[in-house]
Amino acid sequence: MQYTESVERLGLFHLRSVRADIPVPLLVEESLGRGESTLASNGALALFGERTGRSPQDKFIVRNASSARVFWGDVNTPMDPGVFDALLDLSRSYLQGRDLFVFNGYAGADPAYRLRIQVLSDFAWVALFSRTLFLPRDPWDDAEADADFTVVAMPKLAAPGYERLGLRSRAFVAIDFELRIVLIGGTEYAGEIKKSIFSVMNALMPVRDVLPMHCSANVGMRGDTALFFGLSGTGKTTLSADPARRLVGDDEHGWSPNGIFNFEGGCYAKCIKLSREAEPQIYGAIRFGSIIENVVLDENRDPDYDSDSLTENTRATYPVGHIANALVPGTAGHPKNIFFLAADAFGVLPPIVRLSNEEAMYHFLSGYTAKLAGTESGVKEPQATFSSCFGAPFLPLHPFTYASMLGERLKKHGTRVWLVNTGWSGGPYGVGVRTPIHVTRALLSAALNGDLERTEYAPDPVFRFQTPLRCSGIPDELLNPRKTWQDLQAYEAAALALARRFASNFSAFSSKVSPEVVAAGPNIQG
Repeated sequence: MQYTESVERLGLFHLRSVRADIPVPLLVEESLGRGESTLASNGALALFGERTGRSPQDKFIVRNASSARVFWGDVNTPMDPGVFDALLDLSRSYLQGRDLFVFNGYAGADPAYRLRIQVLSDFAWVALFSRTLFLPRDPWDDAEADADFTVVAMPKLAAPGYERLGLRSRAFVAIDFELRIVLIGGTEYAGEIKKSIFSVMNALMPVRDVLPMHCSANVGMRGDTALFFGLSGTGKTTLSADPARRLVGDDEHGWSPNGIFNFEGGCYAKCIKLSREAEPQIYGAIRFGSIIENVVLDENRDPDYDSDSLTENTRATYPVGHIANALVPGTAGHPKNIFFLAADAFGVLPPIVRLSNEEAMYHFLSGYTAKLAGTESGVKEPQATFSSCFGAPFLPLHPFTYASMLGERLKKHGTRVWLVNTGWSGGPYGVGVRTPIHVTRALLSAALNGDLERTEYAPDPVFRFQTPLRCSGIPDELLNPRKTWQDLQAYEAAALALARRFASNFSAFSSKVSPEVVAAGPNIQG
């Protein structure tokens, strides 16, 4: 009951053992017994690695006929097929005489569009991560069928002589669409496995009329679907885990002619500052069968979620079924509401605004949030960050491919789009205060239940979008950042500065979109 053809196709011979699809308890025992991990007091497997985040400079796509549609540039770096062959030979040599753990499953909850995937590794925790994050194999599926895509993850294989191969470090993430293989070496960060499959889905799904999206999704009790787009730290996972709604998934979805479907079967949540009080569903989901990465453990092996001594990018992986009201399998109808989340550290954006379809296209291509001082080496003050489609590092095709698909679906299904600032108000980071999560949740509820459709709006003089004048239970002044700053001139200067950053970033797309979309951007004539 395993895709043995993939192992043979890769030329992986002289292995000590091959263990496929073994149960979670055995994978936990294997990982602990092999010294790969530690058991935390909550039952989660605790991992610690030298690399605590993705290595975007170490990611490559093999340039061949099968990658002809790839948008080459800073995000998608080409690799010569000969270099990939050398890395594959290196992988074969490295794995000889080792135990091989195999996960067989799917990316995609909708059987009409799912991708059959396989993950191979010499580490048991990789198989557990894959089993936790992706979808389990259907026992009625053809057990002897080959995988559509295979990931070979070797956390301890560092490429020797990497400069000679044209690599940028000893770590590598290499995708070959012709051989249908991903090679990952020299990094213990589990997110590389997750995002390599997401990159594959982003390349393959559009030709099947599926819009791949870096978003979370949930469904209300009346069957209304909502999507939450946002970069790391904007609240995508937190806000979609709503006790009043059913969770579809926290990070990656497809929008097909049938509706929304989760690419995954688990969640990969950032857990810095996680607390039982603020995020009870996520806190309770981290238990046996889950994995925590680079979370400090105290002397009793209790996770210290407040500590960033190892990294601020602490992570937790858990099956979506660990969320009490999760929707399994992860499929839902066409979305009624979409929320673009931005953690604006400049304190400029309102907590929620309504977007026209043209404004939605503009802000989708912009993909704005802000990096905070101290979260990365060298970052001394807030920095504007723009990531096309809220997921630029994972887009093999031109961003406009995805944006045009979104625009078509918004018009067809009449989906309402909102821009939500989960960041600061009353001033920039260090001066103002971050919008309390209960306020953000109240505004989202008002949008979801239709209350914000029945209120008055006014256009923002700089960003043009429509800002609600009132919302039940929320002080009116909180809806307008101009009223939360003590120095109005300072606010106007900060707003104009951010607007100019938007305009500068969007100049790369101006020639590809309609004049109406260009005009939906901010007014920088102030």
